[in-house]
Amino acid sequence: MTALRRIDYAAMDDRSLAALIAARDANAVRQVTALNNQRLFRAAWSILKSRADAEDAVQSAYLKAFAAITSFTGASSLSTWLTRIVINEALGKLRSDRRRRTRLDPDSVIDLEQYREALMRGSATANDPDRELALKQVRQMIEQAVARLPAQYRLVFVLRDIEGMSVDEAAKALDVVPATVKTRLFRARQLLQHELEPELRPTLDGAFPFAGADCAGLTGRLLDTLAWECPGDR
Repeated sequence: MTALRRIDYAAMDDRSLAALIAARDANAVRQVTALNNQRLFRAAWSILKSRADAEDAVQSAYLKAFAAITSFTGASSLSTWLTRIVINEALGKLRSDRRRRTRLDPDSVIDLEQYREALMRGSATANDPDRELALKQVRQMIEQAVARLPAQYRLVFVLRDIEGMSVDEAAKALDVVPATVKTRLFRARQLLQHELEPELRPTLDGAFPFAGADCAGLTGRLLDTLAWECPGDR
């Protein structure tokens, strides 16, 4: 019996992965989510500022994206395409929550900026517990400072300075011109300057961690919902 050829998902380009997802390949889903979960979570959190709501938005965005995966043309990267979808999903959830709260209590003042809400802690991404412990307070300071930014600046800052998207990628994800991204980022940096000392900025890469068990858990729930099979399982 001829052994089945092992598929190297990590070596595939975006369009090939999209084609496999269209063919309901669960391993292609695992590859795409492993590459994008943290970015999408960060983007969703920058809008919703709730860990649970951000995870829900990411899962909903994946389901919508995979249902429409044949519309992915490769004009932008798959990551940018997914980021745009999760931003729309999070914004829609924010508008829905605002309407719901207004209906429940039309005379109340709705405070969507719950700065005292516990910020997400995430799973440790480093193998050095001592380093993680030393950076914990710094990360909390950074996360709280970012949380206090106005929404439009917060989202651009997360995409550019924390997630590392290029100006063009962020512009495509936000559906704005690159100049708008640059302007908002400049303003966000100005607002943060008095709170973030220059020596703290290198720690931004470790802020808002969403990996390990959290990342695997989201992927597992997504695959349970999709109920797709892996090649060779049949």
